[in-house]
Amino acid sequence: MNKTQLLLDKVESGLGSWLDFTMLLNLDSNDLEPVFTLAQKITRKNFGNILKIYNPTKRFPAISITGTECALECEHCNKKYLHGMEQILEKKDLEDFLIKLSKNNGVGALISGGSSSDGSVPLLDFIDTIKRVKRETNLIINTHTGLLNEETARRLADADVDIVSFDINMDEEVVRNIYHLDIELSEYKTAIKLLKEYDLNIVPHICIGLYYGRLNKELESIKFIKETEINPSLIVIIILIPPKDSKIKFESPKPEEIAKVIAVLRLVFPKTEISLGCMRPRGKIKNEIEKVAIKAGITRIEIPSKDTLKWLKNYNSKIQFKYFSACCAIPNKFEKLAESKKSDIKRYFNI
Repeated sequence: MNKTQLLLDKVESGLGSWLDFTMLLNLDSNDLEPVFTLAQKITRKNFGNILKIYNPTKRFPAISITGTECALECEHCNKKYLHGMEQILEKKDLEDFLIKLSKNNGVGALISGGSSSDGSVPLLDFIDTIKRVKRETNLIINTHTGLLNEETARRLADADVDIVSFDINMDEEVVRNIYHLDIELSEYKTAIKLLKEYDLNIVPHICIGLYYGRLNKELESIKFIKETEINPSLIVIIILIPPKDSKIKFESPKPEEIAKVIAVLRLVFPKTEISLGCMRPRGKIKNEIEKVAIKAGITRIEIPSKDTLKWLKNYNSKIQFKYFSACCAIPNKFEKLAESKKSDIKRYFNI
């Protein structure tokens, strides 16, 4: 029995340490097949032979309540993702938009925006609006909060928001030099403590490759999620898209490196769903990333390519697809509400 298999046997038995997971992240690409085999075994045991596919369309829009403004101007983003969102800066406009969305068969919305200098998304003035909308509609509300204070956490809970999408990064260099945040990493722990105290549904997001396109402290972020006892039902993985306009040089994260992180997540959280979110590189590498992510144990994927799904049917002939017109962070209890209509998934016909 080779060293890789001995390592995997130890991890599968529940005796794996963080040092063992570090060793898994350092495996050569040629040694990954047994890792994939174990990841698939665990995934099918706990979640069946199903891949959930999320295609938000206009039924689950992303909204920026800061327009295209962000105080941080992070190196990996520099406000470009805000430009692709609905720009809604006034409370009344947000309420009107969401009520209309509900009446037009909408499923929900992501309410996000640029960050303030302290790393928070300035949601506070919009929470009463969200509360009214939640009372009047069945919309699923996903909020991207950033580092929040107690008042924001308390009022989000009072508003009955369904999801708090929370970015976690335990790499001090990334926080300071990529996010441009002058904070201590302990502030992430404080924010999580508040979210837990008010019983909010935390969906941790980990971005792979923020350290200039290379793996660095992703394992520390996984360890943080485990040790803070978030006990998430879902973790979302997103991937750095190397920016073209940054003064800092970024590489493209390698698909096999991405696969290692996802596989470790699957081994550390065997009964937690893992989603490959919408932020990930496009072009030829997109298909490669999707394929290795599936092998490594994801249960959800947002807007996969048709080629990936065709490949998957050959790779796993018994796979079943379920389609949802929503953000990939929604809780399972909303799946019936979010089921895709045929008109929503025309792109996936004839797979």
